[in-house]
Amino acid sequence: MWSAEELEIRINRAVEWLRERVQEARAQGLVIGVSGGVDSAVVAGLCKRAFPHNSIGVILPAGSNPMDREDAWLATEALSLKAVEIDLTQAHQGILASVKKALTAQEYTFEEQLSQGNLKARLRMSTLYTVANSLNYLVVGTDNAPEAYTGYFTKYGDGGVDILPIASLTKAEVRAWAAQLGLPEKIVNRVPTAGLWEGQTDEQEMGITYDLIDRYLLGEGVPEERQEKIEKMHQQSEHKRQLPPALELPKLPKL
Repeated sequence: MWSAEELEIRINRAVEWLRERVQEARAQGLVIGVSGGVDSAVVAGLCKRAFPHNSIGVILPAGSNPMDREDAWLATEALSLKAVEIDLTQAHQGILASVKKALTAQEYTFEEQLSQGNLKARLRMSTLYTVANSLNYLVVGTDNAPEAYTGYFTKYGDGGVDILPIASLTKAEVRAWAAQLGLPEKIVNRVPTAGLWEGQTDEQEMGITYDLIDRYLLGEGVPEERQEKIEKMHQQSEHKRQLPPALELPKLPKL
């Protein structure tokens, strides 16, 4: 594992990187959606170190498990990070109901679980950008290395951010950073979940553990069928890591 000194060096580099990105963008600070999970808590801690007076955590319940909200507040309080709560439940339910009504009226099948989960992530993204626009802050993302590599994020949802400070960290490194930042043990060892529906966990949805993905990314031994699964996830999600393709037509001469 890593020594406290090694962790501090890497954390301080991430903090300096955040300051550089804000300066380049001529922004004033950072906004982070705090979910109650360890990834967002670590990013919140980095933001707090980078801009002690110009960082804000945004807690965004949307018909969520009450424990998510409780843990999100626990994380911000442990970091002494300014935070606001914006409840998206009504907006989420209203849009979902309208879409479902319109589609079923035309006899389309409505796939509710995935649709409502991705809508929740995209509403959170829109809300974070509304806060950021108001304050001239950058939106900071929370994807770690396994999520970035496998595409385990919602396109234009939690993947819609300005900067990604922990996208090169394995899940084990994220937990080590969390402990080094002084976050509560409950947050450090919390079961990863995006909170998209009742009982949802990241590893159950992906069908593979973070530990296995960590090991694969580090070049360690992983069963062949697990390697194939990880690579398939990476290939299928490539579109999430690229700008949308644009059709280029030849210029027509003017008449």
